[in-house]
Amino acid sequence: MPEYFVHESSYVDAGARIGKGTKVWHFSHVMPGAVIGERCNLGQNVVVMPGTRLGDNVKVQNNVSIYEGVELEDDVFCGPSCVFTNVLNPRSHVSRKHEYRKTLVKRGASIGANATIICGITLGEYAFIGAGAVVTSDVPAYALMVGVPARRVGWMCQCGERITLSGGRGSCTACGTAYEESGGTLRAIAPSRSAR
Repeated sequence: MPEYFVHESSYVDAGARIGKGTKVWHFSHVMPGAVIGERCNLGQNVVVMPGTRLGDNVKVQNNVSIYEGVELEDDVFCGPSCVFTNVLNPRSHVSRKHEYRKTLVKRGASIGANATIICGITLGEYAFIGAGAVVTSDVPAYALMVGVPARRVGWMCQCGERITLSGGRGSCTACGTAYEESGGTLRAIAPSRSAR
C-alpha cells in the first residue's frame, strides 16, 4: 500500500515517484517521470508533467499545470491557477520540445494566484510573487514582485511578512530575523536580540 494519498478521481502513471505523506486531490494527473517529494499537497485539477521535480512540503493549489522543465524546491507555494510556461515562442504546427527552457523556483518561494512565470528564469529563495504578476526575468531572493511585467516593490521575510529597511538594514517585526541589502540583493543576517 502506498505511503501517500491519491483521490479516486486522479491518475498517477507508472514511473512517477511520490514521497511519503503527499496528497493528490480530485481530478489531478501525475505523469511518468515526475518526481514529487514528501508531504506535498496537490489540489484539484493539477497536472505534473514528465521531467518535473517537486521538493518536500510543496503546496500546489487548484488548476496548476507544472510543465516539463519546471523544478520546485522544498517549501514552495503555488497559488490557485498560477501558470508556468516552458517554450518562449509556441506554435501549434511547430514542434519545439527540444527548446524547453528550465524554470527553477528556489526554496520557500511563494507564487500568488493567477501569476504567470515565463520559462527560463529562476525565482530566488523566499521570493514572493504577487497575485496576477507576470514574471519575465530572474527574481532575487526575498524579493516582493508585483505587476505586469513584474517589478520589485520591496522585500519579504522568509516567514512571509514584508520587511521595512532603513539605511540598508531592517528586521522582521513578526519573527525578528535581521536583513541587510546590498547591490540590489537582500541577505539574512543574525536574528535580532529581541528574537533570541
